[in-house]
Order: sequence, then structure tokens, then C-alpha cells
Amino acid sequence: MPELEIHHESEHEIDPMGQRVGLQAAILAVLLAIVSIASHRTHTAAIIHKSSANDSWQRYQSTRVKVHTLELGEGLVQVFGSKEASPGRVLADFAAQKKSEESKGKQIQEEAEKAQDTAEADERRGLRYDLGEGLLEIALVTSSLFFISHKKMFPVMGLVAGLIGVGIAVTGLLV
Repeated sequence: MPELEIHHESEHEIDPMGQRVGLQAAILAVLLAIVSIASHRTHTAAIIHKSSANDSWQRYQSTRVKVHTLELGEGLVQVFGSKEASPGRVLADFAAQKKSEESKGKQIQEEAEKAQDTAEADERRGLRYDLGEGLLEIALVTSSLFFISHKKMFPVMGLVAGLIGVGIAVTGLLV
């Protein structure tokens, strides 16, 4: 009777180092995904805050134009007077409007500066996420070189780059 040879699914030895590097690459990939999402969301927030700041600056400029127009009107009333009403009443009305517009302008200016500061903080945070993302990408690729070369220096280099990348990305939370 001929002998029956049973083959196992895997005829190769299990490579413990390869398993560890594979696990390291998977963890780096998950961290890369997290940092990439944080980076994209932060850049989107920066754009929204910058747009809000620009809108506020436009409204501020509008109030400044109104104040300038009222100042011009005051000057014209003082030079030419008013035929319909006493110049004092017209000037008092202009002064009240001017005071109101200046108050609005200051409030709008504060809003614009706050939105601009928030946008700049988002941009700084996004830069840190981008740097972390880049280092995590390098870490993932470097770690994967182990499977081609079987040299242990590649996963070590990948681990170092990954740790630095995560460290830089975490500092984005502190900005």
C-alpha cells in the first residue's frame, strides 16, 4: 500500500521576528490613520476659522467706512451748515451714529482677532500633525523593509521614527 503524505497548510517555519514586525507595522498603520484624520480635521477647522476671521474683518472695514462717512458729514455740516435743521442737531445725530458704529467696529475687531488667533493655532497644530504623519509614514515603510531584507535594523529604525512621529503629533494636542 502506498504511503499517504499529508501536507500542512504552512510548510514554512513560523517567523517570530516577522510576526513582531508585522504587528509593529499594523500598529504604525493604525497610528498613521489616526494622525492623518486629526491632521485633515485640523486643517479644515483652520480654513473655517480663517474664513470667519476674513468675514469679520470685512464687516469691520464696513463699519470703518461708515464712521469715515459720518466724520465727513460732520465736517460738511460744520463748513456749510444745514438749511433744514439746526447744525447742532445734525451734528449730535452724526456723533451718536459715529459712537454706535465705533462700538460695533471694536466688537467686530475683537471677533476677527479671536477667529484669526484660533485659525493660527489650528495651523500650528496641523503642522505638528503633518510632521507626525510624515514620520509615521516613514516608520511604516522602513519597518516593512524587513520583509525584503530580513535585517533587524529596519524595524528598529521604523520604531524610532514612529515614536518620534507620535511624540510630535501628541504635541499638536498641546497647542
